[in-house]
Amino acid sequence: MQIKTGFEDRKARVEFLPLIDVVFLLLVFFIYAMLAMVVHRGIEVSLPTGGTTQISQQDYVNITLDASNQISVNGQPATLQTLIPQVQDALKKLQTNQVNQVDAPIFIAGDQEADLGKALKILDKLRNAQYTKVSFELQEQQP
Repeated sequence: MQIKTGFEDRKARVEFLPLIDVVFLLLVFFIYAMLAMVVHRGIEVSLPTGGTTQISQQDYVNITLDASNQISVNGQPATLQTLIPQVQDALKKLQTNQVNQVDAPIFIAGDQEADLGKALKILDKLRNAQYTKVSFELQEQQP
């Protein structure tokens, strides 16, 4: 004799709550993974603050002047003599839409403890090489 329990007539069903949890966790994982892949081109320096700072989202060349007055271009060590060729190489690697490479933005990130004279020499070299979009990086002033 066969006893009917009621389970024979039930159809299999997919539970959506655990599926939604898994999809949400995957989404969070991929968001954190993307944020970890952000490219930082410079060396960590203590930037001065300023009231007229603006945020730039386009590709750029980063020239860093650290507290010991060492120069680097996109993280690669440089000197005043090798600065312009390294900037030109960095601009070639950028995938910019500018027709003329001298129009590509160049940011100078100078540590607060760095010599102003060295930063001005860097700026002068870039201006002599006809680079027009040269800016200094600043942190936003905290109110």
